[in-house]
Amino acid sequence: MAIQGAIRVQFGDVFPHGAFAVAVEPVRDFDKSTRENTVQARDKETGVLVWAVEVLDADPEARAAERSVKVKIAADQQPVMPELMAGTPFRPVEFEGLRVRPYVNGQGRLAYSFNAAAMRGPGAGVKPTAAANGSKG
Repeated sequence: MAIQGAIRVQFGDVFPHGAFAVAVEPVRDFDKSTRENTVQARDKETGVLVWAVEVLDADPEARAAERSVKVKIAADQQPVMPELMAGTPFRPVEFEGLRVRPYVNGQGRLAYSFNAAAMRGPGAGVKPTAAANGSKG
């Protein structure tokens, strides 16, 4: 089979109404941590620290259980959340290199695990197209 591991997806396919970053926290390595000593998880392939970004899906029709998801990012330093949207407590976010891994959860239901290469504010780091900057092709 050609598909092995996580499946690459576009941000807009997963969050067509957008998303908001709520918090970034280290992912706990449950095998190495104890009650007294918390150890941060590391990416299995690269050995880099893993962080979880709590995200609110802006889809008004999302079910309550699906409104909040975590997207994991492997990075040496804690990722920085985008700026607040003016006049609101919300931080619009987009993920680069977004991948999804479907799995069956403990209740026997289909669930999804997300990871990304990086996060940024909407439009940040996007190069303008010829039409957007007034050029003719």
